Parts: sequence; C-alpha cells; structure tokens
Amino acid sequence: MLTSIAIILLSGLLLGSIFSKLKLPSLLGMIIVGMVLGPHALNLIDGSILEISADLRQIALVIILTRAGLSLDISDLKKVGRPAVLMCFVPACVEIAGTVILAPLLLGVNTLDAAIMGSVIAAVSPAVVVPRMIRLMEEGHGREHCIPQLILAGASVDDVFVIVVFTAFTALASSGTISAGSFLQIPVSISLGILLGVFAGSILVLFFQKFHMRDSVKLLIILSFSFLLLEVQNRLEGIVPISGLLAIMSLGLIIKHKYDRLAIRLSGKYNKLWVGAEVFLFVLVGAAVDIKYAISAGIAPVFVVLGALCFRMLGVSISLLKTNLTKRERLFCMLAYTPKATVQAAIGSIPLTMGLACGQIVLTVAVLSILITAPFGAICIDNFYRKLLE
Repeated sequence: MLTSIAIILLSGLLLGSIFSKLKLPSLLGMIIVGMVLGPHALNLIDGSILEISADLRQIALVIILTRAGLSLDISDLKKVGRPAVLMCFVPACVEIAGTVILAPLLLGVNTLDAAIMGSVIAAVSPAVVVPRMIRLMEEGHGREHCIPQLILAGASVDDVFVIVVFTAFTALASSGTISAGSFLQIPVSISLGILLGVFAGSILVLFFQKFHMRDSVKLLIILSFSFLLLEVQNRLEGIVPISGLLAIMSLGLIIKHKYDRLAIRLSGKYNKLWVGAEVFLFVLVGAAVDIKYAISAGIAPVFVVLGALCFRMLGVSISLLKTNLTKRERLFCMLAYTPKATVQAAIGSIPLTMGLACGQIVLTVAVLSILITAPFGAICIDNFYRKLLE
C-alpha cells in the first residue's frame, strides 16, 4: 500500500505540474495518471487502496467543502437570493430532460433508461468547481454580483438533488414502482443537512471560544466532526434522509459567520490539506474509469454527453433570468457549471451492479462525461474568468 501511495502522489503531482505549465488544468493530468495506473491499464495501485477508494474520495470532498463553508459569507448568500436556489435543481432537471430526448434517438434506449442515464451525468463536480470558486473569491473576481458564491451554493446542493432523483429512477427500474416520498426526500435531506451543520458549527464555536488550543488541533476536531456528520447520514439512511456533505459545508459557514478570525486561519490550513487530497481524489477518479467501455461504444455516447451539456447550459441561463448579471457573467456561470467527475465515478456503475439492462451504456456515458466535461469546465474557468468577470 505504501508503495502505491508514493506512486500516486509522485506521479499525480508530476503530471499535474506538467499540465499546469501547459496552461491545462492539473486535474486532467491526475485523472490520466489514475487511468494509466488503475486496474483497467497497468494495475499498479494496490487493491487495498482501491477497496477504500470511495472513502478516500469522500475525505477529499469533506476537506474542500469545509474550506468552501469557511469562505462563504451569509450576507453574500442572501445577496444572491433566488438564482442560487434555482441553480440547485433547474440545470440538472433540464439536463435530465435533454438526455431523455437525445438518448433514445442516439443510443436506442427506452425513456426510463435515458432518465437513469441523465440523472447519473447531471451532477456538477464540487471537486472541480469549489476550489476554483474559492480562488475567485479570494482574488475578488465577480464580487459585485457574488458570482463565485452563486455557483458554490448551487453546486453543493445540486449533487444532493441529483442523487435522490437517481435513486428514485433506479428503484422504478428495478421494482416497477416509484413513490412520491422519494422526491419528498430532496427538501427534507437539504433542510436537515443544513440544520445539523448549523447545530454542530455553533457547538464548535462555543467550544473553541471557551477552550484555547492550537489551530491544528481545532482543524483535527472539525475534521472529526465532519466524519461523524457523514456517519449520521449513513446510520439514518432509509429512516430519515439527511445530507452529510451539506451539513459539513454549513458547519464551516457557521464558523465563518460567528468566528471570522478563526475561519480565516483555518482556511489556510485547509488549503494545505487540499494539495494532497486533490491528488488522491482525481487519481482515484481516473482509476475508476474503464476507457475500453468508452472506446467500444463509438461516437453516439459522445454526442449524448455534448447534447446534454448544451441542455445544462440552457438550464443555467433559465436560472439567471431577470437578474442583474451581465451577458459575460451569465456566460461564465454557464461554463463554470459544466464539469462532472466525482458523482459520476461514484454512481456510474450502480445500474450495472443492479443488473439493469442499461447498466453498461450508462457506465460508458458516465465515463465519457468525466473525460469530456471535467477538463472542459476546468479549462473554461481557468482561462476565461479574467475576461468574463470584473
């Protein structure tokens, strides 16, 4: 295992650095490293790491979402208002609808299989979007209309919405029934996640104000609380829907709101943690990609992914109607909301393991969505934010 960890870190950092110097996103290099080292190519990653790959990717998401919460200001979120709420579900709904239109025509699947496919590829990737929006907030780009905050808030809730919809569609495919309660889980999961995070964050603020300790110890305590919030989600699964990731982001937001000086100091420490976490996240995402699926499927799934992406950008445009955003700012939001990676790697293979007829093609489209949209979205954000945002 230790050898595999060394190979992952060294090769991921090396190729990430090379891609950065080529003015390309470092994550693209890391994903390629994962594809080359993974079980579908050279098979140089120890099996014990692959077994806990999902947990390691989740730890990386915990780090970057906590960092996002520590950077968000509640007053900025209030300023964003309605568009932030619409961005949580409208782009995903429009993209799923677009996939339902395109997939039967191009891939010959039925409507339900197309809906499952759409729900797999509709989730935006926080791992790609969040660190970039944090950087824009620190540099002051898009400050007047709180563009980074708008995208941050939407991307964080978007995943919760899409995963619940995906679960409902796969349940319908396997059992033939779907309940209204499945969709009621969406607002319940979001609300309870936020409330739990606010409660945990408030407790931690009181504790840190009463007991003095090093910031490094505070960081470890916050990380431990974050892991426990995820465990609450897992333990209550099937009983009460609750979003652990939203709770983690809300925890950071409350610390920022009630103890701003500490939030600023902790943000720097989380930035350092993200350096290593990012490598593991994207290398392991790449390791989950089986390029043979993508090659064997031909060109039709590529057109499905690209078409669905156009529908998604239309959904973003609809969400921003009747706002004060300029045309350039709207274009930036449309481009910044395109990257897919982590959710697709996590749920793309589930229909196949469930034995659904659409499993193979859904996995293929999920793989292609990562390979196409993650670099596309990252490149667009990195290269156009100076031109499109004030």
